Amino acid sequence: MDFDFDKESKRPVIRKILIQTAIWIVEIAVVILLAYFIIYYALEKTNMVGISMEKTLQDKDSIIINKFSYRYSEPKRFDVVVFKQGGNEHSYYNIKRIIGLPGESVQIKEGIIYINSVAVEDIVNVEEMNNYGLAKEPIILEDNEYFVLGDNRNNSEDSRFASVGNIRRDEIIGEAFIRLKPFNFVSKLNQKKNAPEE
Repeated sequence: MDFDFDKESKRPVIRKILIQTAIWIVEIAVVILLAYFIIYYALEKTNMVGISMEKTLQDKDSIIINKFSYRYSEPKRFDVVVFKQGGNEHSYYNIKRIIGLPGESVQIKEGIIYINSVAVEDIVNVEEMNNYGLAKEPIILEDNEYFVLGDNRNNSEDSRFASVGNIRRDEIIGEAFIRLKPFNFVSKLNQKKNAPEE
């Protein structure tokens, strides 16, 4: 009986190729799953549209959204958030700063923002508002609503106006986290010196 030494010597090579191929397939699957997680649950890139957040963010600034930050915590006052309102005709995300939190009363008088009848000082450099819109009278926020303003207070369509109004918690995509060029954390941009802590 003849023994096929060539066939026997090829078995370890074939086994090695199969193992390497299996490892390669698993690595690709892990990368795809990780990319899916990052895109849908953690980070997303968008662009600032318009001048409503100047001097903090400029038109066409590239922004990284931290979508993960609000999965286990709630948005805070002065956070810069990215949101998309249902039923709006435009396809881009809005970027504004949270001023009023759920359950609070918001009113603007003589250029000053009042939360539950107490004056709140801005943490960023902004111009005094000329148009208070709906906030000329007290606005009571529901349990899932936020009142937002653009940092360019006299050139921003925001919660002062019926076209935007209060935003709901489920409309918030995430926090505006990083401005790419020039690189900086959005929370550090345009801050007043000795800004009040919230």
